Parts: sequence; structure tokens; C-alpha cells
Amino acid sequence: MSRVPALRVRAANDAPPHRDGAYVLYWMIASRRTGSSFAVDRAIEWARELGKPLVILEALRAGHRWASDRLHRFILDGMADNQRAIAEAPVLYHPYVETSLDEGRGLLAALARPACVVITDDFPCFMLPRMVAAAAASLTVQMELVDGNGLLPLRAAEQVFLTAYSFRRFLQRNLPEHLGDRPSADPWAKLELPLLRELPSDVTERWPAAPPELLSRGTDALSRLPIDHGVPAVASRGGVRAAREALDRFVSVRLSEYADRNQPEAEVTSGLSPFLHFGHLSAHDVFAAVVESQRWTPDLLAHRATGGREGWWGTGAAAEGFLDQLITWRELGYNFCWQRPDYDRYESLPGWARRTLDEHASDPRAHLYDLDDFEAARTHDPLWNAAQTQLVREGRIHNYLRMLWGKKILEWSPSPRVALDVMIELNNKYALDGRNPNSYSGIFWTLGRYDRPWAPERPIFGTIRYMSSQNTARKLRVKEYLARHAPAAGSQGTRQGTLF
Repeated sequence: MSRVPALRVRAANDAPPHRDGAYVLYWMIASRRTGSSFAVDRAIEWARELGKPLVILEALRAGHRWASDRLHRFILDGMADNQRAIAEAPVLYHPYVETSLDEGRGLLAALARPACVVITDDFPCFMLPRMVAAAAASLTVQMELVDGNGLLPLRAAEQVFLTAYSFRRFLQRNLPEHLGDRPSADPWAKLELPLLRELPSDVTERWPAAPPELLSRGTDALSRLPIDHGVPAVASRGGVRAAREALDRFVSVRLSEYADRNQPEAEVTSGLSPFLHFGHLSAHDVFAAVVESQRWTPDLLAHRATGGREGWWGTGAAAEGFLDQLITWRELGYNFCWQRPDYDRYESLPGWARRTLDEHASDPRAHLYDLDDFEAARTHDPLWNAAQTQLVREGRIHNYLRMLWGKKILEWSPSPRVALDVMIELNNKYALDGRNPNSYSGIFWTLGRYDRPWAPERPIFGTIRYMSSQNTARKLRVKEYLARHAPAAGSQGTRQGTLF
């Protein structure tokens, strides 16, 4: 039956499919898009084989940690796009948003009871693995998980990779056989399926579809939801349309200058991370757009797997640098979360890093701040304050400064364990791309994951790689960045100092 690669599909429970059921149900939780999705392809395969209607449930909970106007608005933008995209397709799409805590409890079970099979997304991070495992155990119908996370199927790598070099070498040996596997860009074209025109009234009355005013911007509908209204929505839109626009802009304008991505004042980073995190954009589409811009073909791949960052793809240097970020570094984080349930725990750090941090945990700190100080950008360091202010206002930190941001939290916290808690809280609360394997990679890199010991040994850091705002300001152009992201006078940054 399957066009979706077998490595990307696994059973979540031992229940059988019910071939005489009423429809196939796709529970959309991570790949929040209606095209370029292996999960959509798999659901369509089941519906075609069984001759049954297809139902898509895209739900948004209110009670999960860090639920806020910012994250809800970004997801709701995507729901609105999805609804428009398949309005004429032979599928019933049900966007559901909780308006009170735990209001959605029972919805999946109610939709699954008459279903032939339930398909959902295989995502290795945040609350999703626990949520899926609990749901699968309670269902009496087969649930399948579909991996659409990256170019390399998660199950293609059976070990944890501790360095980018070792993972890159593995990719260079194993990724080529998977490059030809792509989800369908438009799975609805000429698709014929029986259409279920409405869900049972007992479902829609208890769990009605999200109203248009909630899916659209410019309303106060978010204010009535039981979420954190202290983290406001940002100007950036979510959804498939905004994701495609960002991808087109990156490839046509920014990619050629990608070598300058470490410069905070050069807007050449891709800006794609939030769209990839929420599943509004697939890694396959990003890869295709980049390599097509390079007129790349698979025969340009180097024949030897050296693990080197340059020369393997056979593209221009800027594209090669971006592909290393998109595939090596991004999927390295997914590999870790897939293999290690403790990916967000201090104990998951490599042994050498824990030893050196623990040895220096009680070292005196010249500056100590608590979570409230960090959150409000009340430190003595203007560059750090600017980075934190950008995070709070825009839901992102410039890529290079995000590394400095984490290093300084380590230096100014009473212990490395407290520093880790602060980084996770601030990143997951404010960053659009937080709660993602890739963002956990960035946080834990500041504490030694994927790195090596660095001499000389220093107070607080031990042999963890050190970074300073002074050196960063000397290497990079930051004057305009500091002016643009200065904390508001009187409310933040009251302990401002000077870089030099």
C-alpha cells in the first residue's frame, strides 16, 4: 500500500485497524500543513485503499506549559491557512481550539471510535511523545506515527551522535539513499475520495470548530482564552503562506550573503526556524528550494564521507553552509531527542562537561541575577540586554548572539543547573522556535553538548567554551543592533553598563 517510506511509519499501539470503520482520521499535531507532509500522504493512502472518507483534526490545547498569545496566534495563523488550502478538497478538516482548560478532553477518543485507523505525527520533543503515548494506549483502533521531521528518517540512525562531525560523516554515508524520498507537494490534486460532510452532532456540539474570528487576526478572541496574555503575539505571521514567502525571500535575496550570517546587523539568516518548528514548512521543501537555486543534482555529491563541513554537497559555499545548518545541526538535535528521553535534563550533558561544571559550581560570581532580572533584561551588559529584549519583543534572538546569551546566563547564575533552568524557561516562553530539538541543542551547546574541552580552564566555566560580550562586540558590528533592541527606559535594563 505505502508510498511513504517504511522507516518513517511505526505503530503506536497494538490495536488492529478497523477496516469497516467510517473514516480515516489524521490527528495533526506537529506537521501542521496540508501538503509536503508524509503524514498527510499516509492518511490519504489509507483512505484510498479502504475507500473511506478522510477527517483531519488539528487541535490546540490551552493547558500546556508556556501556552500564550504569541504561540497560539502563530498556530492559529496556520490553522486559517490549512482551512483555506483544503476548502475544496475531498476531506473534512476540523480545527479545534480549547476555550477552557481540559475542554478538549475526550475529543480524540470520540473521533477515533468510528475510525478505521488513526494517523498522527512522530515528533520527539516537548509534551508530544507523552501525549501520543497516552492516547495510543487508550484507543482500540490502530494508531500510526509518521516521521516527517527531516531528510533523514529518525529510525535510520540507531545511535546517539555526540558531535556534529560524527553525525555529518554518518549523513554523508547514509543520506543519499533517502534524498529521493519526498512527500507530495499537492496531495489533493485530482484526488477522489468519499466525502464526509459533517461530524456527528454530539461531537460538534461539545467540541465545535474554531470560529472564524479566532482564526483571523485583528480580534480580541485570544483575550478570552485561558493562556498567558503577558507574552503578546508578534508581528510575524505563522502559517504555510508566510512560510513560503520567507523561504522565497531567503533563497532569492539572502542566501547569496549567508556567509555574513554571524553579523547581527546583516539580515541574511533564513528566518525559517519557527515555520519548521510548527510544521508550517517541511525540511524537504527548504532543501529543494535551495538546491534548485544552485542547479544542483545528486551526481555533484562528493564520493568520500570525510565528515567535513565543506565540499560534500557540491554547491556554492553559501548554500553549503546553510545546508549544514538545515540538515547536520538541525537533525543532530532531533537524533538526540529521539534517542534520549532525558534530552532536557542536566544529566544528559557529556561526562566531561558535567565534571568541569560541577567542579566550578561554587566559584564566586562577579554578577548574580535571578530569573526576574534575566527576563526583564536587568543586567550590567548592554549587548546581553539587547539580545534578551529582542527575544521578548520578537520571539527570536540573532543566531550568533543566542550563543552569547546562553554563555552569560551560565556565568551570572548561582549554579549551572540554575542556569539551565533559566535558559529553558526564557527560551520556551518567548521564542517562537522554542520547545524544539534544535533549540535544546543550542541551549545545551552552551554547557558543552556537541563540544569539547577548551583551555585554559576558567572560573565558573572550567573547560567549557567561553564567550564574552567584549570580544563579540569587537568581532561583529553591533552598534545598530544595540540601538534597535535597547530595553525600554524605566522598565528594563536598569543595571546598564558599558561594553568596553
